[in-house]
Amino acid sequence: MTSQIAPPAPTGTPSTGYRLRWAGLAVILAAEVMDLLDTTIVGVAAPAVRQDLGGSDAQIQWITASYTLAFAVLLITGGRLGDLFGRKRLFVLGAAGFTLASVLCAAAPGAGTLVAARTVQGLFAALLIPQGLGLIKAMFPPKELGTAFGLFGPILGLSSVLGPTLGGYLTGADWFGLGWRAVFLINLPVGLLAVFAAGRILPADRPARSTTGTGTGRIDPVGVLVLGLAVLLLVYPLVQGRELGWPLWTFLSMAASVPTAWLFTVQQRGVLRRGGTPLIEPSLFGKRAFVSALATGLVFFAALSGLMLVFTLHLQLGLGWTPLHAGLSMIPLSIGVVVGAVLSGALLAPRYGRRVLHLGMVLAAAGALGLWATVDGADGLTSWQLAPALALAGLGLGLIMAPFFDIALAGVEESETGSASGVLNAQQQLGGSMGVALLGTAFFGWARTDGFGHAAGLTYGLVAALLAAAFLIAFLLPRQARPDGEGH
Repeated sequence: MTSQIAPPAPTGTPSTGYRLRWAGLAVILAAEVMDLLDTTIVGVAAPAVRQDLGGSDAQIQWITASYTLAFAVLLITGGRLGDLFGRKRLFVLGAAGFTLASVLCAAAPGAGTLVAARTVQGLFAALLIPQGLGLIKAMFPPKELGTAFGLFGPILGLSSVLGPTLGGYLTGADWFGLGWRAVFLINLPVGLLAVFAAGRILPADRPARSTTGTGTGRIDPVGVLVLGLAVLLLVYPLVQGRELGWPLWTFLSMAASVPTAWLFTVQQRGVLRRGGTPLIEPSLFGKRAFVSALATGLVFFAALSGLMLVFTLHLQLGLGWTPLHAGLSMIPLSIGVVVGAVLSGALLAPRYGRRVLHLGMVLAAAGALGLWATVDGADGLTSWQLAPALALAGLGLGLIMAPFFDIALAGVEESETGSASGVLNAQQQLGGSMGVALLGTAFFGWARTDGFGHAAGLTYGLVAALLAAAFLIAFLLPRQARPDGEGH
């Protein structure tokens, strides 16, 4: 289908970029919006889902968890498939499948069916999302990459607020009697537009050859299974552990993920010796910028996810605010993210590189500490009292986005881009799951003995500590994505 409407091969030189690159970026960001909305919007609708469909506590939890787990397990494979079969083709396939799965979610007659449809949604998201970073790197000249990556910040911030706010509104408004089903149907117009626009706008690309020069162009099924098992053993207990009270099997499962990951590396070396195509390009882990970015990002995204979780839990469980009220209270955070991302991508990151990332971490940590000072021991709070610290944290988070992705992908070769994008996206999911597990457990533990306000304050202190750790790890990153800020 896409070959009939695909534009010619990308036009422009490396210094000028693809001529429709900004329209292509808008298509990629639309896909990011769909994913981020589905990550945040469903939790608000869960009580209405249970009232309508019934289902056990575990089934209701899995309406969210099944998407996250399926997404995380297939992310790296999805990125590698883009390398082997073309990123545009995988993007269109992922967007179409994601949209269809959203319709199946809206039509689900029972909780079990909804969980199955959410799993399918997560699998197609894993085909869709990793292609974005690779397509951006292919479309934009080096001097514009920082600006392009910087636009991810506003999208992350706005979607994180829009998700719960929109979910609460659609569920309560009950348009056409749809109730909670409308939170899935909202993907239909966005998804159809993304599929159509991707076919018309995104550049046609050819499968990339492995950097080993011996790749067969075929996906490694054994590697997919072993890597999927390693991710499953780690992510599943992180998703479910807090809800279940951390039984012994959760720790055994996480421990078992380590030898399984080692088994994957052994299996991948065997694939290389036989002249096959590895699922993850081994050359990636010889690149200082990429490996350092993985470590930095793991800690950073754990802090970010933990901050978002604890903030919404405190407002709703501790203060009794509605989901809509809590979502609107996060607007200062989103404004800060937008301002920080624009400043970073357009002005600061190309010139100052890693120092902008460090500045962002300092400001985000200061915002988290400001939240601690605001909420700890306070009898009553208003949205206005929270706004200054939220805006400061958002400004810091926005500053981080552009230099992080630009530095992480700066030295990645064309044939490695899909694999690198899958690994980076998987790292975000893993970091987010770890942050939710660690900080969510700490928050509820302190809340049982000290109350929600004090628990939230202490957890914001942990967020600041994680950001301080990310600040130190980031010294391992290169000072600039490129020596002259424009390219190698």
